[in-house]
Amino acid sequence: MKRALATCALLCAVALPALAASNREPPPAGSIRGAPAQYTRFTAAELTRGFFALAFGSDLRIGAKPRGIRRFDHPIQARIIHGGSVDRVASMRAIVEDYARQVPGLNLSVAEGTRGGDIEVRLIDEKDFKAALEEAFGVRITRDFVARTDPQCMTSVKSTTEGDIVRSVTFVIVDKGDNVFFDCAYHEMLHAFGLSNHDQRNPWTTLNQKRMVGYLTVYDRALLTLLYDRRITPGMTAAQVRETLPEAIKDLDLTVPAQ
Repeated sequence: MKRALATCALLCAVALPALAASNREPPPAGSIRGAPAQYTRFTAAELTRGFFALAFGSDLRIGAKPRGIRRFDHPIQARIIHGGSVDRVASMRAIVEDYARQVPGLNLSVAEGTRGGDIEVRLIDEKDFKAALEEAFGVRITRDFVARTDPQCMTSVKSTTEGDIVRSVTFVIVDKGDNVFFDCAYHEMLHAFGLSNHDQRNPWTTLNQKRMVGYLTVYDRALLTLLYDRRITPGMTAAQVRETLPEAIKDLDLTVPAQ
């Protein structure tokens, strides 16, 4: 889920001097207009805090509460379903391929044809968004959710009680301009893979709803790499992850000395 803003929040400028993240770089070439710069190296504490905030919990939960980590435990195919008045299929395909290239552990590919897919990405116009949510979640849940969050995109993740993701369905609006589309698409794919929560205090993640980003940041790439590391498995509890994470973070070679 993402609530798009007209301008990027100033949280980064306020918070960063007190934190240890370093190696500030401009956004990648081809990013949306106004995309924020990114930091590329983080302390183990900063990565750990982000992982626990985003990989555990969700602000929209239906059914039984997951006991631990949720992630796919098999090769992932994403199927893109064309819809809406603006053709975004090629752009969405490029986003899926960007994730596959930057996070090899996802074992991700685009599903060809009209059937199959572990992740289903539905491209729709804004006017059809509410009806699509009602079809997926029911009228009552949709009404309460829209009133509480005013979303512009949405992802549903279905998993087993053991934490294996069975299927994710993502709704992305295509007719509100490039900024909304790319911001929502990159944001929602993070949810689809298992980073189900948001963190409004984190100045680096796309899953901070006060930021408009529109690309896969080094920080989010690191969190996804952790989530799909062989040492992190579906269903792991917070205590189990806390024991395992330090070794995995060390292997990423993205940390800097704590300050």
